[in-house]
Amino acid sequence: RSYIDPSSKHLKLMDLKMSDVGIYTCAYGSHKVTISLHVFNLTISSDGHFLPNEVLELTLMQNSTHPLPDLTITLFDSNNNTARPQLLPNKTPQKYTLKLNQLETTDSGTWMCHIHSDSPPINHNIFFDVKVLGFQNPDLEQKYAAVGSTVTLSWHLNFHKIKWNKGFTGELRWAQHESATAHKLLDFNITAQGQQHEMTKSRHFQLEIPEGKPKSTIEVKLPKVHYNYSGQYLCQLMYKGKYTESKIELVVMKVSANPVGPLLRGTKTTLICQVSSLPSNAYLLWERVNGTQLDTKQSKQNEAKVEVNVSAAGLWNCTLIEDNYSKISLNYPVEEAPAWTSYVVIGASVGGSVLVLGLACLCAISGVRWQQRRQRARRMAQARQYLLENKTCQCHQ
Repeated sequence: RSYIDPSSKHLKLMDLKMSDVGIYTCAYGSHKVTISLHVFNLTISSDGHFLPNEVLELTLMQNSTHPLPDLTITLFDSNNNTARPQLLPNKTPQKYTLKLNQLETTDSGTWMCHIHSDSPPINHNIFFDVKVLGFQNPDLEQKYAAVGSTVTLSWHLNFHKIKWNKGFTGELRWAQHESATAHKLLDFNITAQGQQHEMTKSRHFQLEIPEGKPKSTIEVKLPKVHYNYSGQYLCQLMYKGKYTESKIELVVMKVSANPVGPLLRGTKTTLICQVSSLPSNAYLLWERVNGTQLDTKQSKQNEAKVEVNVSAAGLWNCTLIEDNYSKISLNYPVEEAPAWTSYVVIGASVGGSVLVLGLACLCAISGVRWQQRRQRARRMAQARQYLLENKTCQCHQ
């Protein structure tokens, strides 16, 4: 593990161990030079591989032939900012343990541990890597889509960026809302070499994995969005029994009319705009395109549905507005039925009325005749009864 460089006469020790401490003497003729070797050993928990919100624990050991000095330890993160770790109370002159809570993906990179002592004078830096596996977009994201449209949901992972060299797995699940039962849509795994493998699991969703998607990305495409596709899509990464996750909430909008079809002259139709969930500080707004301020209708507070009555043809637009920004909008054209359609409807109505009146008269006449026949039959029956009982007089010739 050691050799002397013939050109420089330097002694090189490789793969240092704590037991290598001591006094090293170089003698050349009558000249002697002694060097005291002081050895530090820095150990990083989890081999420097973490998930977000995990704890980084550093253990610094020192060994020397001289009395061990009190050390001042300063940590610098990957952005060269001073970190504020907690020094655990089990500190001894030989062992220092520092703990840093709640790591984030942005903490990934090369850190530096600076060791200082006044006596003996020590100023030494130890560099080490911290890798925090996770999402580049970890916060809850909202995505908006219209019924029948195509939407793509993406989660950007950082394993290539931070040169993560451990295998891990993951899955994509969907739930209608936070407390509902979750359904698995996709399984995936990443090998230690960074190869990505995915397999769809859902039979109820029209789910596609896009080709040519960016590296380090979990991405699914819903080619024809249904209203009940709304909800929370949760992507979860798992490593050594622990996990981290990121959610995308899909909000779906639909518009319709009641009754459906062209608007007849003199009639009205109701336009209905609805979203699967209404974000906070959001509302729905119906507006007639190129209309006036009177041609608008806004939803009530916390209502995910708004209706407007329309009596004239035109183009209407429904918009979801959140914090004064438009998130999604849909058009609904109201068309006027041709004039001959109105005449046909009026004629059909008049004809139907006449038909109903004729049927009513026919029923009345039939009822009167039936009543008369019934009365005649009753009288004939009574006459036969009288004859049988000899209650009538007969003339004899």
